[in-house]
Amino acid sequence: MPHRHHFSIAVVGAFLFGAATPTAHAQKAKPGEISAATSITGVNTFNTDLDSGGDFHWATGIVGGSLTRQFTPQFSAGIALRYDFQDWKFGSPSAFGGQAPWKYLNAPNIAVDLNYAFQPDLLIGVTPMVGWGYESGAGSGNALIYGAIATATKVFSPSLVLGIGAGVIRQVDETKVFPFLIIKWQIDEHWRLANPFDAGPAGGAGVELAYAPDDLWEFAIGGAYRSYRFRLNDSGPAPGGVGENRFAPLFARVTRNLGPRTRIDLYAGVCVLGRLSVDDASSNGFAQDDYKTAPAIGITLAHRY
Repeated sequence: MPHRHHFSIAVVGAFLFGAATPTAHAQKAKPGEISAATSITGVNTFNTDLDSGGDFHWATGIVGGSLTRQFTPQFSAGIALRYDFQDWKFGSPSAFGGQAPWKYLNAPNIAVDLNYAFQPDLLIGVTPMVGWGYESGAGSGNALIYGAIATATKVFSPSLVLGIGAGVIRQVDETKVFPFLIIKWQIDEHWRLANPFDAGPAGGAGVELAYAPDDLWEFAIGGAYRSYRFRLNDSGPAPGGVGENRFAPLFARVTRNLGPRTRIDLYAGVCVLGRLSVDDASSNGFAQDDYKTAPAIGITLAHRY
């Protein structure tokens, strides 16, 4: 099973799903072999100003786990469970009538990762997923998020894997389609260019340049673009409406391997080009506001079994 950073740019608490972005390296497992992974993440996004007046900040907690079985030399299947929770604090947001547009966000989800190697160097993957994105008090009945991601990757050499992917996601009353590139290029003994996290409803996999001076440490910089939606409860300025957060996260990462299967990731980053928006219950535009650069820090502890 490939080594993936399931922090998923949670520097900004943005991923509501952790659907897998498979690569051909997943086929190294032997038939009948089972692998598993768990992770826990904490994030704090610091106070930032809204363009129309007011400010906000938020904190995120993420727990997740996955289980994968190699059924044949060509075919593997896995399941991933994840729960995201976000705690938002607003200070007099003028664009939303001075009232917090949302407070506590929940995003439980499940994804199934299916991979088939048509040839030793060519892998096709499909990841159907279903989940919910909703503010506490709104319930999950009308907050469904579902769709699938398809990928195709080719191994050009032991140091280079390239591919393409596309996702079609129905995200709380709106369908989003996003293509993305898959890359894992071991430039030399120390440098690697790759996707830093998994593609999901919030967007594609981004890009990250990493440097590993030894087996214990790794340093990286990267970025992506993200957008996610969630159902609002009845106590805010748009009762029963839909909220959305979109931005481009840029980050730096320091990873310390605590053993062959355990690691800790420390992140520092910023959200740029950020925008918060609210639609009313009839899916009409209600209010929106851009926000300034938002700094954030985070930590992930992950273990592979």
